Amino acid sequence: MKVLIDIGHPAHVHFYKNIAWAMQKNGHEVLVTAREKDVTVDLLDSYGFNYEVLSRMGSGKGNLMKEWAGRDMKLLKVAYKFDPDVLTGILNPCVAHVAWLMHKKSLIFTDTEHAKLANRATLPFADMVFTPTSYVTDIGKKQIRYNGYHELAYLHPAHFRPDPDFLLSLGLDRNERIIVLRFVSWGASHDVGQHGVTNKLEMVRELGKYGKVFITSEQKLEPELEQYRIHLRPDKLHDLLYYASLYVGDGGTTAVESAILGTPSIYVSSLVGTMGNFTELEEKYGLMYSFNDSGQALQKAVEILNNKHAKQEWDKKKDDLIRDKIDVTGFVVAYMDFISSQSRK
Repeated sequence: MKVLIDIGHPAHVHFYKNIAWAMQKNGHEVLVTAREKDVTVDLLDSYGFNYEVLSRMGSGKGNLMKEWAGRDMKLLKVAYKFDPDVLTGILNPCVAHVAWLMHKKSLIFTDTEHAKLANRATLPFADMVFTPTSYVTDIGKKQIRYNGYHELAYLHPAHFRPDPDFLLSLGLDRNERIIVLRFVSWGASHDVGQHGVTNKLEMVRELGKYGKVFITSEQKLEPELEQYRIHLRPDKLHDLLYYASLYVGDGGTTAVESAILGTPSIYVSSLVGTMGNFTELEEKYGLMYSFNDSGQALQKAVEILNNKHAKQEWDKKKDDLIRDKIDVTGFVVAYMDFISSQSRK
């Protein structure tokens, strides 16, 4: 079977990497296309993927719509040449449109209920829409729910092992506390008009009293903050999160990743309360806190850092989560194999 995977965001590289490798191992032919955003291309290079860049990230709804239109045409051209049986992407309107035009199957994955523009542009054209069981919106007959999160496609213990030498590479030891801050660009279609951490400098100064602060940011940082920026290979971010004592930021994916890795996670965003996976991680598993007020987030961060046993407590809660959830990569690959077997009948 021939499968076209279109990557729109760095997190999508992580989601699809193990799926692509497993499918190739099972004899399927895989083609990867990509959108140049943040470290997407760097990640694809680090994992050894061959790929074709179709567009670069725009900002604002007007530019995003222009980008989508251009991507539609470029993806259609690539797809006609490759002639895939299945096209897949994460809330990807171009995948859904091209598959619909070519009368091919489209498999769309999403966990973002509040992405109204992308939902309207994508879901009506999709054949199958895969969502976590925590996803609060009923999409109808095409919706397939699975008991996991996107991040468990690459952070499930079946696929992720932390690098035991990672701390040494930073000149740190296991007794040194690491605090990771993440600031996003707010350029995605569902992020326009939203906001996250507003007290960056205060947060860095206060949290720096408790450990080593590292910042990973899509934004341009103020001069006072630039010294905290960590220059890290993009494929090593999850090692940093694994060994961290605390994550605070407006990066939603990174907040979920930290929680799944057993690191206390604080998400700061005006979007709080709109996504089922965040609600479940907070209310059912106690792995995350969400705030739309940066001052309250800082208070909670200090409270966690004053708890000497927080990391051990989160590690136990993480184990409960892993016991409850599935290996998402295994689920997706099995579904792809099923589609392939049906097409041969």
